Amino acid sequence: MHKESTDVFGPEYVVRVKDAALGMEGFLVIHNTALGPGKGGIRMTANVTEEEVTRLAATMTWKNALAGIPFGGAKAGMRWPGGTDEKKKAFVESFARLLKPFLVKKYIAGPDVQSGEREMQWFVEAAGNWRAATGKPANYCMSVFGGEGEKCGIPHEFGSTGFGVAHAARVAAELAGISMKGATVAVHGFGNVGTFAYQFLTEMGAKAVALADARGAVYAKDGFPRRMVGKVIAHHTPLLRALPSNRIAPEAFWKAPVDILIPASVTDVIHAGNKDGIRAKIIVEAGNIPMREPIERELWEKGILIVPDFVANAGGVISSYAEYRGYNPKRMFELVERKIVQATSAVLKKSMRTKRNPRAVALEIAQKRVEAAMQKKSGD
Repeated sequence: MHKESTDVFGPEYVVRVKDAALGMEGFLVIHNTALGPGKGGIRMTANVTEEEVTRLAATMTWKNALAGIPFGGAKAGMRWPGGTDEKKKAFVESFARLLKPFLVKKYIAGPDVQSGEREMQWFVEAAGNWRAATGKPANYCMSVFGGEGEKCGIPHEFGSTGFGVAHAARVAAELAGISMKGATVAVHGFGNVGTFAYQFLTEMGAKAVALADARGAVYAKDGFPRRMVGKVIAHHTPLLRALPSNRIAPEAFWKAPVDILIPASVTDVIHAGNKDGIRAKIIVEAGNIPMREPIERELWEKGILIVPDFVANAGGVISSYAEYRGYNPKRMFELVERKIVQATSAVLKKSMRTKRNPRAVALEIAQKRVEAAMQKKSGD
């Protein structure tokens, strides 16, 4: 447990924890707490690295600043080799106990890859503090700080991130002069974020023509029947099993001619090997860090309108703030829509006006807000 610094913003803390008896190893990076406690999910993958968590923690600082919510940026990662629910629960509980000195005041956990509402419940119970994590089950309620009534969880399984991504895509399409009615969409990653983005976009009138999950990709020039895709989502059926006749090679997915491309899967999914084939007019980054910055800049210079990750996928952390404040789901969705639309509009309009990369514009806005908070804090 030690303090490190790489630039004026952070990270403030890089924490490495180990439970030798369980074989659990994890990281917590608290990037910046000028605006409030560091907020970011717990990523549970076999190969999660400190470098990955550090990049994600910084992204959370800018995401929260841009969304205008009083959270700083942080991220956690736990090396999860896979196993039984009992083993996973033991890992999460151990992680929570080891991070206890930082919880609530410096760090508030949340869901991420392979961690959802039940893991958040395990986490807060092991930490002994309702506020140690957001994204808890909707039926998990508790009286907090002696206030009237009970506060209940708002799980990310409600679709707040995908909902926000869909509204970011709508704003981008409007600014690009593309009608959402009939707009063609490709979604890479068909988990929580990708499926909800698909559902909300199709409700807006868009047509999904290319979909991909961890096992493969499918394509239909005229779009997929919504009822069939609805069954895929409801039963968690792999796309190739449900739509075998629509199968395409995974690399062909990126070449689909679409209006809107939504990478909603893993870090660096767009890379040197597939970037040149991309034919989308708009990329809405639903997943965190779907490509490295030089590649993103190259695609923007080719004329692709890009909504950066920390603008587009802030719905989850806005939902977290709503849960933290004790809002109900209806009020949460209203807050997500308002803040995502405001942030996306501000960033893209300034980008178009100044002819600057949207990420640079968004980062500048976010950094100014964090700088102001840091100066105020140092003057207190």
